Amino acid sequence: MLKQKPINKYLTYYLDYFEIEKGLSAKSQENYARFLKKFFTWIREHQSPVLRPEQLKNEHILKYRVFLSRHTDPTTKKTLKKSTQNYYLIALRSLLEFFSERSITSLPPTKVKLAKDKKDKEIKFLNLDQIEKLLLSPDTSTEPGLRDKAILESFFSTGLRISELSALNRDQLKIKNSTKDLEISILGKGEHIRTVYFSSRAVEALKNYLNKRIDIDPALFINYKPGAEKQKESRRLSNRSIENIVKKYVKIAGLPVMATPHTLRHSFATDLLSNGVDLRLVQEFLGHQNIATTQIYTHVTNKQLKDIHKKLHGGKNIKK
Repeated sequence: MLKQKPINKYLTYYLDYFEIEKGLSAKSQENYARFLKKFFTWIREHQSPVLRPEQLKNEHILKYRVFLSRHTDPTTKKTLKKSTQNYYLIALRSLLEFFSERSITSLPPTKVKLAKDKKDKEIKFLNLDQIEKLLLSPDTSTEPGLRDKAILESFFSTGLRISELSALNRDQLKIKNSTKDLEISILGKGEHIRTVYFSSRAVEALKNYLNKRIDIDPALFINYKPGAEKQKESRRLSNRSIENIVKKYVKIAGLPVMATPHTLRHSFATDLLSNGVDLRLVQEFLGHQNIATTQIYTHVTNKQLKDIHKKLHGGKNIKK
């Protein structure tokens, strides 16, 4: 029976489960397999090579966490960062979730606590004034400027990941002169389909850019390097190129925050939450599979709630 197997014998079943039922991409499967193999190696060398899921105890998890915190990366000769330790712990937690789904007796996933890092960076985002400066930075008298304006507007309007934006094709948008705003379906992280929405402002920027395109390249955003039009392959912008474009206009706008495409995604989410949008709706907009991922933004809005409470609910009108 499956339940009688040592814990390290479940890897294939686990990966099949996440591919079929959770839609894990091939790259994600590769990463999870690598993270779990470290745990299996540790179990084999420090505990028992035939340890079964039902024999896994809290003390094993604790000892493994200690091992990770003291483990030295052979490449850098440094101990693992807290964030890296958490990758291994998240993989272990997901293995326990698999056991739970398959009614295989083991520890509950909640027993795997992530490492806390006091140096964790706060979420960086731009306020609306900064966003406005950024969006107005491109020189729209040139074709690259029109493209860059469309890129910036699209990022802030949709909250797309950089890989999702770079993968867009022209025929996905179906923009006509009468189009005011737009919604399209995209294939996002983990091969999950979701709907994203382009505002009228973003649509206008895209129209202005596409009206200047005379090429037949299917990619929505292309490069304008000298000689690029003679290339046989697609001129699609790479993720790195788009990131450099965003950084370029951050400098032009003179913003104090070194914003990246992901900063614009953070800004999109923060703006929605600040305007009272429910966290679970923001989760859907961003394409997060787990609400816990979206909750990283709540500390931003919590500060705003505190300020509002202090200003409007200070008990000033209560008679002493």
